[in-house]
Amino acid sequence: MENQIFALDIGTRTVTGIILEKHQEKYTVVDYIVKEHRDRSMLDGQIHNVIAVADVIREVREELEERNDTTLHKVYVAAAGRSLKTVESSAIIPLNQQIINEQETIKHLELSAVQTAQVKLAELEKDNDYSNYYCVGYSVLQYTIDDEKIGSLIDQSGEAAAVEIIATFLPKVVVESLLAALARADLEMEALTLEPIAAIHILIPESMRRLNVALVDIGAGTSDIAITDRGTVVAYGMVPVAGDEITEAISDQYLLDFPEAEQTKRRIVNNGKDTVKDILGFETVITYENLVKDVKSQVKKLAKSITKEIFQLNGKAPKAVMLIGGGSLTPELPAILAEKLELPANRVAVRGIDAIQNLVQNDSIPSGPDFVTPIGIAIAAKQNPIHYISIQVNEKVIRLFEMKQLTVGDCLVQAGIVINKWYGKPGSASIIKLNGQVITLPGEYGTSPVITLNGQTARVEDFVHHQDKISISKGTDGNAATVTLGELIGELPTLKIQFNQQPTEIKPTVYVNKMKQTKDYFVQDNEDIVIREIKTIEDFLANRSNHMVNETELFSVYINNESVNLEVGSTQFYLNEREVSITHPLRQFDRLIISNAKTPAVSDLLATLDQEYWQTIDITFNSASVQLKQPVLHVLRDGMELREDNIINRLDQLQIQKRSPESFIFQDVFRYVDINLNKISGKFKLYKNNEPTSFDQPIKNGDALELKWD
Repeated sequence: MENQIFALDIGTRTVTGIILEKHQEKYTVVDYIVKEHRDRSMLDGQIHNVIAVADVIREVREELEERNDTTLHKVYVAAAGRSLKTVESSAIIPLNQQIINEQETIKHLELSAVQTAQVKLAELEKDNDYSNYYCVGYSVLQYTIDDEKIGSLIDQSGEAAAVEIIATFLPKVVVESLLAALARADLEMEALTLEPIAAIHILIPESMRRLNVALVDIGAGTSDIAITDRGTVVAYGMVPVAGDEITEAISDQYLLDFPEAEQTKRRIVNNGKDTVKDILGFETVITYENLVKDVKSQVKKLAKSITKEIFQLNGKAPKAVMLIGGGSLTPELPAILAEKLELPANRVAVRGIDAIQNLVQNDSIPSGPDFVTPIGIAIAAKQNPIHYISIQVNEKVIRLFEMKQLTVGDCLVQAGIVINKWYGKPGSASIIKLNGQVITLPGEYGTSPVITLNGQTARVEDFVHHQDKISISKGTDGNAATVTLGELIGELPTLKIQFNQQPTEIKPTVYVNKMKQTKDYFVQDNEDIVIREIKTIEDFLANRSNHMVNETELFSVYINNESVNLEVGSTQFYLNEREVSITHPLRQFDRLIISNAKTPAVSDLLATLDQEYWQTIDITFNSASVQLKQPVLHVLRDGMELREDNIINRLDQLQIQKRSPESFIFQDVFRYVDINLNKISGKFKLYKNNEPTSFDQPIKNGDALELKWD
């Protein structure tokens, strides 16, 4: 039938075969068979005698086929939780302040952590070939940036990013022996699940799997433990103490053979008492209370072993404990476990098939915890089957269990490809100085590996199917650091002012090795970069032109080897209508006016020195006022005498010397007056202050001179 499900629970003591039918979302048990192994062909859940186990499986299959008039070819099975290995590991990737902007980069980081876990497991198990383990899943515990926890790595930057994961592995030998036993029994594995996952799947709703819960499957020879937390199974364990130890205690106490002691235990638990006949032929009535008292030491031993393993796996007491399997019916076990774990009594409970919500309950199957795992295998394997598929990776065939929808990344892990070794090498970095601070410019990252799936470009999270072909090739190496000035320093602020009543905008200047460069310039290794910002009037003028700065410097000359500043040769600055110095700060929207300096002459220099170049007298000539003058100083430049109106230059070396005083004489006046001799005839006479005089007679201030003709 299309809706028929055949599942096997291959345990240490028994093989349970069960047929279910699915109607919509409900499951009904059609039939089941439990058969015991005839010898110790199973040990701690691992098949040790494939032929013997296969014989029991064949008997179960044939009897179910005969009783239900059906043919069974495919079967759902489970691997024991005790076979699983969980390993926590981490991986780190340097960022050098670059941003993670692709999910692919994060996936590669996670896979590196899984591969690290695989290697760590091989070392722990002293197995050099880590491909002997199937990775059946992993969960991310946390991401970090520079050792700080973070929810997502996308668009994050820092020095380094890391991920911590927990990965689960299944030894290949467990699967291979299981496949061999099924093949000998003429069965094909339809899908695989894991025993603890099967039980958790039907007992714990998905929304509750984030809780820290311990599931303990107490069988005949072993007690299997699975710990759930953070939405996944985080640890698996096993203790070699289970229901058989309690049965042996009953056998010893009441002188019963082992099979009879097992049946007695079950009857007392179910009915409250039982009448037994020991090996000497004496009958004894054993009540539940007597049984509890007589086996209490063994129950405590079992509880102690389970508690110790839970603490070792979980590091603390879980929030709750679920007990399944036939051994969970051991008298007083839940109460003793709760006491040892320091949990309330209602936090440790035996769960039977009545807790399976989508199972149609009927009287044809036991209601206890014995059948939780077999039914869970059937339902979980149907709803979440794990198929066995083949994939080619770089022309090498690998086999994987499809415990989830497999990805390219899962195949790379199983093929032993260490993905971070397939990245291209990063380009060389450049070390520069920016305003005196040493900065490292990282080279480009090498590109990620080139992955193809069936000839098409693929990513590690792409899904794969049976017979797919994967190829991976090394990424290309990154280029050396290539950064422009614009990329390095970004957009520089623009200064907006009014300069000489005109709107003006100007940006800082960038110098590379003292040479002015534009934002498109590519920065090279060992270069010295200086950004000259506009902070003062002097910066502003220097940015516009060095010539302007030179013109605004103080006008200095040397007089007889001593420096003299001439204000008349210097520029004046007015900021917001107030005179300021050239070093005054300049801010946005200031109003700057510059009054340019004039070119100074000797007269300007002498005015600065408060010295007179001329000696003067005022007289009258023929009743007209006349001023006479003569130099009283020698102004020399490079040995040549300068006149009053001669231009002087910045930093001129000048000498000023006093002249020997000379008197003015009458004839000096003729340099300042004009006489038209064409209109005059006869002889002339000279008078000073109405007294006759001559041309060479001295004159002084206030004298009245006359020239008369006869």
